Amino acid sequence: MNKMAIVGAGSMAEAFISGILENGLMDKKNIWVTNNSNQERLTKLGELYGIQNTYDLSKLFEGANIVMLAMKPKDAASAIAYIREYLSKDMLIISVLAGVSMNTIEALADKPLSIARAMPNTSAAVGKSATAIAVNERVSEQQLETTQKLFETVGMAAFVDENQLDAVTGLSGSGPAYIYYLIEAMEKSAVEIGLEPQMGKELIVQTLIGAAEMVKNSHKSPEQLRREVTSPGGTTEAGVNVLEDHGVQQAFISCIKAAATQSRKMGDALCAHLKVGKSS
Repeated sequence: MNKMAIVGAGSMAEAFISGILENGLMDKKNIWVTNNSNQERLTKLGELYGIQNTYDLSKLFEGANIVMLAMKPKDAASAIAYIREYLSKDMLIISVLAGVSMNTIEALADKPLSIARAMPNTSAAVGKSATAIAVNERVSEQQLETTQKLFETVGMAAFVDENQLDAVTGLSGSGPAYIYYLIEAMEKSAVEIGLEPQMGKELIVQTLIGAAEMVKNSHKSPEQLRREVTSPGGTTEAGVNVLEDHGVQQAFISCIKAAATQSRKMGDALCAHLKVGKSS
């Protein structure tokens, strides 16, 4: 890897900068970042990580073989139009723009590009993202390997077809929020049953970590693991029965389907606005 130019300087861009440097994947002098107009943000990233920042596009893209598109999706059209003369077919274009298809990016750039489109989640900030990646036919084997290495600096990474990314958005892209929602409920219940808030939080967090590790490392299904701790007439059964009575499992299924559907709608709306096709 020679040089990466990052367009956009939000939390996802910062997560990647941190992950890349912590894993020694690239030297800080070879990571360059820019944004629309927030010089204070660029200065802060420079001070924190020792990376380079500039509004001079010639400097930003000179020698860059990787370009990350990390601006807000609504700003994609104007941002890509602004930088497109600097983009070339030899560069690996990495996009973390939700709902913006690879077809859309090429149409906005008005040229064929090697594109990897990814859907990470906010857990990238702590190196625990679940990221799905789709690539177009122009991505080389070396670029594919580079893409995987980059996303593995912020968690796990798996390759999918682009038409699966809306489903991924509903499941793991939005997934952290569903878990936070569950934690909120568990914290409220901890207080109501007489536990101190901090103690309740510690117990909840460790319970979730432990359960996740069990699912990850066991050959047993989540259903089997649940049944093994649900003794007839016991405390767990009493709790699970309430969840069943309230249709919690079906609610989560409906929740994920709704998020995936909304991702498709947002992507379609953006493509319609930009007058380009959605799929590659």
